[in-house]
Amino acid sequence: MQNRLLRQFCKLQKKLKQLQTRKFQNLKFVKFLLLTFAISVIVTSFEITTDWTVSGVPTTTHRIVTDRTVRGVPTPTYKTSWIGNSFGGGNKWVQNNIETMYVAGDGTVYTNSQWDEAGAEAGIYKDGNVIGLLSDTHGWSRSGGKAVTANNKYIYMAMVQGAVGKINQDYPSDGTTWYCVRRYDLSGKPAPFDEGRGWDKSMLITSTKSEVTGLATAENELYVSDAASDRIRVYNTDTMKELRSFSVARPGALAIDQQKNLWIIQSKNGSNPAKVVRYSQTGKQLPQQIADIVEPTAIAIDNQNRLLLTENGPRQQVLIYAIKDKPMQVGTFGSKGGIYAGTPGEVEALKLYGLTGVGADATGNIYVNSNGFNKSGTDLRKFSPSGKQLWQLLGLLFVDNADADPSTDGIDVFTKQERYLMDYSKPAGKKWTYKGYTLNAFKYPQDPRLHTSPDATFVRRIKGKPFLFLTDMYSSFLQIYRFNPAKDGKIAIPAGMFVGTHGEDKKSMPGNWPPNQPEQGEWIWRDKNGNGGFDKDEYDRSKDYPYLGGWWVDSKGDVWKTLRTEDGIRRYPLQGLDTNGNPIYSYSSMQKQKTPSFFSDLRRIEYFPQTDTMYLSGFTKEHPAIGDDTKVVGSEIARFDNWNKGDRTPRWRIVIPYDTTGKREVATAAMSVAGDYVFTVTGKTAEVNVYNAKTGVAVQKLKPGPEVAGESGWIDIPHGIRAFRRSNGEHVVFVEEDWKGKVIMYRLPK
Repeated sequence: MQNRLLRQFCKLQKKLKQLQTRKFQNLKFVKFLLLTFAISVIVTSFEITTDWTVSGVPTTTHRIVTDRTVRGVPTPTYKTSWIGNSFGGGNKWVQNNIETMYVAGDGTVYTNSQWDEAGAEAGIYKDGNVIGLLSDTHGWSRSGGKAVTANNKYIYMAMVQGAVGKINQDYPSDGTTWYCVRRYDLSGKPAPFDEGRGWDKSMLITSTKSEVTGLATAENELYVSDAASDRIRVYNTDTMKELRSFSVARPGALAIDQQKNLWIIQSKNGSNPAKVVRYSQTGKQLPQQIADIVEPTAIAIDNQNRLLLTENGPRQQVLIYAIKDKPMQVGTFGSKGGIYAGTPGEVEALKLYGLTGVGADATGNIYVNSNGFNKSGTDLRKFSPSGKQLWQLLGLLFVDNADADPSTDGIDVFTKQERYLMDYSKPAGKKWTYKGYTLNAFKYPQDPRLHTSPDATFVRRIKGKPFLFLTDMYSSFLQIYRFNPAKDGKIAIPAGMFVGTHGEDKKSMPGNWPPNQPEQGEWIWRDKNGNGGFDKDEYDRSKDYPYLGGWWVDSKGDVWKTLRTEDGIRRYPLQGLDTNGNPIYSYSSMQKQKTPSFFSDLRRIEYFPQTDTMYLSGFTKEHPAIGDDTKVVGSEIARFDNWNKGDRTPRWRIVIPYDTTGKREVATAAMSVAGDYVFTVTGKTAEVNVYNAKTGVAVQKLKPGPEVAGESGWIDIPHGIRAFRRSNGEHVVFVEEDWKGKVIMYRLPK
């Protein structure tokens, strides 16, 4: 490398002499260029490595090449890790929200989901590992579905194909959607057939009205639940020609017993409760049925010809039935009450939650998938016949970011529904242990997390007690949760909520949730009676400018928000905790503060009461926005000292990466201040820029390391970065990474 650089130096020297002969007059400038290049040759020829430890435990360092220094001091090395997914990326990640699965006799697990950001709608798992996926399920107006099955030759998955304007390539016409069964070989490649549809002739169109809701095979026959027409359709597995069909009301998931009879989940419809019915292969309804079940979601037959049925109601168990004659429940699998048994929310091997899949292999091992509630994430587990957990695969995070509990020095970390225990001495990707699921869908059915899509967490301690604050992709609300371990274990209890004013004088939250909300304006809800529900007398009402830039909760518990206007700062001082432990905020105590004059469009805000320091970001008159990208930080960040004393003269202003072309290739999506640094992250490249908090000077960049295959998806949320300084001076930085279902974690030493 040194020889190559020296050759370049010689070429530059020769070129400059040529310039001089052309009456290039500025000799000092020539010498400056030569000196600068010589220094760069010397600096870049050294490999800078730094070994550092956490709690006395050595950690593996990356060897990096860098020429970045701050006042002559090399920038420190950093570590990349991640939380929330069993794998770091590259060719392996656990998909988003497995909605159905089929287990083959050898223990291969085939899955299907309607959407995976990185295109793994249909995955293949075995022995606790990702071994493949079904290709070509993503984009071009197509997605996965609600059913999957396989035989010894093919995999069959339900999928959806919409129109893309390419009828000549056998896509649907405009306004038409195909609900299909797509066939694959066992390696995951599409397997075309005569009369197959689509660009590769691997699709069987079963409906243009609604999705396929069940699939099963027996010998050379494929059974398909066509819910739109209340029919079971039977096809030849090789030719894919329809052989026959028969009527079944509301057919869903399917399983075929050893006598080749079908067991079919009939979904609930109005006053008709859900149940499981039995049919012969030819369509004759048999007398056996299971009616005393709440919300059945998945069904399978084990190696003893017993029926396994997931009950996704309050029991949260797999129910086991002998089916030789009249179905008789002979056992259950999993703790009764699921995740809410024992200490509610505490993760244990046999505590299930939000069941979507069940299966068994030829030796009697049982496989169960839990998605949580409102698509919390994938939790796929394999158990021995005796109930011992053999492996677990997790893909818990999608459009989500993490924050650390400040009282635990970063050991407890929370996302919107999960709690993790950190051990920073362990290798990358192994530092986290999934310890808590904080949502109780049965005790608190009005929990905002069941009705909205929050995606960023603030963890705060108020009067020594922990609280979660959650906001969403559009900064339209801020949700508040409290804890009561004596009564609710690890559950986060709905405590309060802020929403913004709707721009069209409509209800702030569309639809029928929450109950009793004001018809116009904005509101603050507080759970005054402690039941976690939105009762009529629990709203404080107001009306304000409708366009929000961001939220902040400071260490004292005061809530701040920015409006994209001249007097755009709102502060809601904490008024204490009520008798149920809910933080009290009100419009009568709200303070309006004027936006510093150089900001034309205020976006983010972070205030630190211990030092009376304010950080604001937004677009400025000198660096205006191109278009109206509502999610970005803006073009500048400014620091103000003595904010509450009225000083509005910035200590520093820095220009950050922002869009100047209208193509959004470069823009800063989020910011976070912690300890010695201001951290920002760009939207498309996911590069973390680090600035000195005292001076605003750029320090270094953090990029996804080899631990996560050097990759990241786009930053989709306005609070997509969150930083925390530990007591040893190390900075831990969490960054949203929804492409492959995780949160990237950087560790920057002191």
